[in-house]
Amino acid sequence: MATKVQREHAEQMMSRLQEVYPKASVALEFTNPLEMLVATVLSAQCTDKKVNEVTAVLFKRYRTAADYANAPPGVLEEDIHSTGFFNQKAKHLRGIGSALVERHGGEVPCTMEELVALPGVARKTANIVLGNSFGIVEGIAVDTHVGRLSRRMRFTRHEDPAKIERVLMSLWPRELWFKGSYLLIDHGRGVCKARKPGCPGCPVGDICPRVGLR
Repeated sequence: MATKVQREHAEQMMSRLQEVYPKASVALEFTNPLEMLVATVLSAQCTDKKVNEVTAVLFKRYRTAADYANAPPGVLEEDIHSTGFFNQKAKHLRGIGSALVERHGGEVPCTMEELVALPGVARKTANIVLGNSFGIVEGIAVDTHVGRLSRRMRFTRHEDPAKIERVLMSLWPRELWFKGSYLLIDHGRGVCKARKPGCPGCPVGDICPRVGLR
């Protein structure tokens, strides 16, 4: 359980980031829950920019869950090839399409339990879909940026996304759970990069434990 000092530190860091990134939000482009789910699956090990390029065409060809379920062998793979790991992603999308048709009348469910029961859907994806498509916040989406910055900011030492999520949920007020991920993602992309973090001039550098311990 997080201590009062740890919570205060986390809230101070996140409050500063909210001032710097007031418009932080999901970068994936979508118009409905199915598109949000598909885009999130495709975003694994791929940039949001590339996913948006692919889905601009993909979403015109695949409009329903059944379209993904019934995609001919090799066709869906070719359509998403440039997102990387296309064989596995295509397998997941076909499985998701079939599960949605068979269990949910072709619609994307709006509960964590039902979403994580879909092929290839873990809590990160479910949190993203729930928050962006349904306005439901049950947890915190932990991607590579969120994990990296959480460790650098000394929110946690964990590597496992599920453990990081539990720590962050104890540190952040619930009203920050949804936007908090995007604050860290924007900061991770723009300043606190993986290989060469821009500590000099960082907007939270004066209160970041990583900077103080260098």
